[in-house]
Amino acid sequence: MSESNSESSSELADDIPAYRSGLPGVLGIIDEWIARGEALMLAAGVLLMAINTCTNVIARFVFGEGFFFSGEINRILIIFITFAGIGYAARHGRHIRMSALYDALPAKFRKILMILIALFTAAVMFFLAYHAYEYIKTLHSRGRILPALGFKIWWIYIWAPIGFTVTGIQYLLTAVKNVTSPEVYLSTGVVDGYANTELLNETKNETKT
Repeated sequence: MSESNSESSSELADDIPAYRSGLPGVLGIIDEWIARGEALMLAAGVLLMAINTCTNVIARFVFGEGFFFSGEINRILIIFITFAGIGYAARHGRHIRMSALYDALPAKFRKILMILIALFTAAVMFFLAYHAYEYIKTLHSRGRILPALGFKIWWIYIWAPIGFTVTGIQYLLTAVKNVTSPEVYLSTGVVDGYANTELLNETKNETKT
């Protein structure tokens, strides 16, 4: 029983790793505090969405109709979770990767490719952040409002440029981390698993010899 509990806890630890920034000094401390803030905001967003949905379902069952503003609240929370989550996923190296070519390369070339990927992705994120900002300006000039809640609609999209910018900075720091470190990093605090495997094999070979 204890063995199964320890195995399940270790699997949970692998699925939800504690984030440790690979940045030096004050930058590392700031990076870790931002990561904790992102995790807190995402957890709060998901929890609020669940509460809002369940409350609306109960209201429909008890009173025959739900709250008229419930859909708009969920819309706001979905946008918030999406754009706050892309930076969190980048920080933990959890974005989907097309790695067929990457997996076939040795560690040295994977490092070069990872630097190029991180720089290109950062540029795309900053490009999207600019256009998201332009989109918000357009919404602001039109003065549209949410019909149920009554406040201006551009406020709910403000997380789009913020999320893209944070993600772009994270990928830019990942490129810097790969340039300054001998290992291959998926993010500033997450080492590539293949690099760990190769390092372990090299250590075993050296021990045998």
